[in-house]
Amino acid sequence: MKKQQRVMVSLLASLLIGACQGDKSEIKPSTGALVESVYSSIIIEPDSFYQVYAAARGIIDEIYVKEGDLISKGDPIARIVDDNSKLLSENAALEMNLAQQNYEGQSNLIKDLQNELAVAKLKLINDSINLERQKRLWNQQIGSRTELEQRQLVYETSLNNVNTLKRKLDRKQDELKVLLQKSKNNYTNSLNNYKDYNVLSRVNGQVYELLKEEGELLSEQEPIGVIGSSNRFLIKMQVDEVDIVRIKTGQLVYVTLDAYNSQVFEAEVKQIIPQMNQATQTFWVEARFTNPPAVLYSGLRGEANIVIARKENVLTIPLEYLYSSDQVLTEKDTLFVKTGLRSLERVEIIEGLDSNTKIIKP
Repeated sequence: MKKQQRVMVSLLASLLIGACQGDKSEIKPSTGALVESVYSSIIIEPDSFYQVYAAARGIIDEIYVKEGDLISKGDPIARIVDDNSKLLSENAALEMNLAQQNYEGQSNLIKDLQNELAVAKLKLINDSINLERQKRLWNQQIGSRTELEQRQLVYETSLNNVNTLKRKLDRKQDELKVLLQKSKNNYTNSLNNYKDYNVLSRVNGQVYELLKEEGELLSEQEPIGVIGSSNRFLIKMQVDEVDIVRIKTGQLVYVTLDAYNSQVFEAEVKQIIPQMNQATQTFWVEARFTNPPAVLYSGLRGEANIVIARKENVLTIPLEYLYSSDQVLTEKDTLFVKTGLRSLERVEIIEGLDSNTKIIKP
């Protein structure tokens, strides 16, 4: 009984195989051009595309633009209000004004020293006159030596006092000069920080998206909007890591966009981003249109084929007729072949077949 079952199974398998072979289509290799390419999904992105951040935290007081607006480099996008920054700027201005008054001698700090020095100079002149008078008397043998020495001592004391006051005044002026310069620097810095609350555009372009509204709190880590070129666009392609080593700048790219149905556009590889995305195991490759479509929008999607190689007049077969990567089937035998370029549909046959050999699907 078991033997009969095995015979029946073998017979059934033979019938199925025979039926399948009878359905297999038979073809001959053909000669023509073959293009090998790397496939990639794509997304259209404006050139100079970036997210706009404020330099400091604050409340969005006013947004000067709307989505779709054309702007120039340096144009204000929004104004951020922070009372603390304004207060710091005002305090810096007060400190600078005070330091300027001190340095220009409008305060008692300088005047007192100048008055004190003026009095000391008058005393020095008087002591000098008294000393000269005493010397003349001494030469006339009038007066005592003690009186002469006292006059000399008084004069020297006055001279030392004048010199000391001069150095003190110079030091104070230098000190006030440094303080004035520091206060000016602080004031300039506070103005720059205050100006940073006006968020400005870094490029000539278009506002593609606003991510915040007036009245919202904005931190330095949160983007307020997205800006990019209005008339120059990049084709961003995600290329698998197994194909990235075959991609080079300057290669031809055939692009189709969902928005343009089956229309094919040509582009050129311009840049390969060398860092792999660990999550997707892909690399970003950027290309530019040779002749761009009339209308493009940020975020349009499509497909691309990056041309790796092209050959003319080569012998090819459909990929579906290739068996086990290096074999083809005929009615009588299995033939080993040497393959070359591959497209999405066909493969080049270098050795093992000629144009008259009939092959069947495996």
